[in-house]
Amino acid sequence: MTTTRRLWLAAALLASPLLTTPAWAQAWPSKPVKVIVTFAPGGSSDIVARLLQPGLQEKLGQPVIVDNKPGAGSTIGAAEVARAPADGYTLLLSNTAPISISPFMLDKAPYDPVKGFTHIAYIGSVPNVFVVHPSVPAKTMTELVAWIKAQKTPVNYGSGGVGSIGHIVGEMFKAQHGLKMEHVPYKGSGPMHTDLLGGTLQFAVDTLTQNVPFMKDNKLVGIAVTSRGRAQMAPSVPTVGEAGFPKLVAENFLGISAPAGVPREVVDKVHQAVSEVLTRPDVLKRLDDMGVTPEKMSQAAFSEFVTKQVGDWAPAVKASGAKLN
Repeated sequence: MTTTRRLWLAAALLASPLLTTPAWAQAWPSKPVKVIVTFAPGGSSDIVARLLQPGLQEKLGQPVIVDNKPGAGSTIGAAEVARAPADGYTLLLSNTAPISISPFMLDKAPYDPVKGFTHIAYIGSVPNVFVVHPSVPAKTMTELVAWIKAQKTPVNYGSGGVGSIGHIVGEMFKAQHGLKMEHVPYKGSGPMHTDLLGGTLQFAVDTLTQNVPFMKDNKLVGIAVTSRGRAQMAPSVPTVGEAGFPKLVAENFLGISAPAGVPREVVDKVHQAVSEVLTRPDVLKRLDDMGVTPEKMSQAAFSEFVTKQVGDWAPAVKASGAKLN
């Protein structure tokens, strides 16, 4: 082969689109997609992830694997996503805890909650509820404050974990009213309910979803929800604003995020898939039953929403004095 012929073949190979086009650009996804949930099975984030899973698999044409990675105030799972390759195969079921709360409870956060991710799709929000064991002689927030102040020893209150929204709302409640309270963190709402239903733990601030069945059976008493308006799944429970505690309004958002820098193709496909799944009547009914209020939001709007959430929560978290060890 002549030198000219060899040079011509080399140039042709270098110009080949198969060699110059990244693998992900050919057809994403071409393998299973993992969605990391930062809480243990049974919590609202886990339930929502598994609710969306079948529809996302159908829309994306690949298996969608839900992987629970709880711990360290939800930062373990979120940090894993932030460190993952920006190829779209590792996603995060993002929520208030790992994005707006936990990074500000650490001396050095393992990721930037805004710049460390591409926030792709908003799912909805769910309120928390102040809930007590029936043995507690309090049916209103004012009565709860009075009962706590009347105790000789600090009152233990539970949440779904260190850095959960329930933890921070509890600390805000404690600080705003000068209450003697001790936080008891659990690895999710499931383990906490064992103690709460048994009366070992008398009081909790927890996601509304998991508590409604127990409230309906009179095994727990819901005192107030932390949303701006009353929750459809618990319409008889007043809001903290109605109860005279407007500074405790706090809703846990749910969304889908990815590592920073994922290709636009991935962002668009995931956003479209989530949006389409959220139009299904069966999915909407289940979300409504869970107390999750879905809302249509563009990818750009969701990114701006997260930035605002972080800006709003950071001062409150720092003021609470809550820390992750």
